[in-house]
Amino acid sequence: MLWALLSAVFAALTAIFAKIGIKGIDADLATLIRSIFIVILLALFVYATGKWRDPSEFSGKTWLFLLLSACATGASWVCYFRALQIGRASQVAPIDKFSIVLVVLFAVLFLGERPSLHEWAGIALIATGVMVLAFK
Repeated sequence: MLWALLSAVFAALTAIFAKIGIKGIDADLATLIRSIFIVILLALFVYATGKWRDPSEFSGKTWLFLLLSACATGASWVCYFRALQIGRASQVAPIDKFSIVLVVLFAVLFLGERPSLHEWAGIALIATGVMVLAFK
């Protein structure tokens, strides 16, 4: 729960910092610069914490799904930065968080997860909240 909460805090800061940072430059260029910073910071973090492993040990399946995840992340970032550049952060961020609803739906379809009725109610509330916040 702590890591998930910290993730939410940093995701919120991402929207605010990005909205300020993309003023005056192309959103795609801003995404590239941000990605370079992320690679450098993560490389330092992995090295400093002793978590580096030889990538040649990874399975083909691991490589494939990390590549697919990277493609999805890149596409998400490009779309997010563009939306932030032309829209209001207070509307873009809630629509982006509709991904929570989509994650549950995809987890049911592709991972075989089965949310309880109580959890479906929560997902419905999130979807409703997104709509209320996004479409003023």
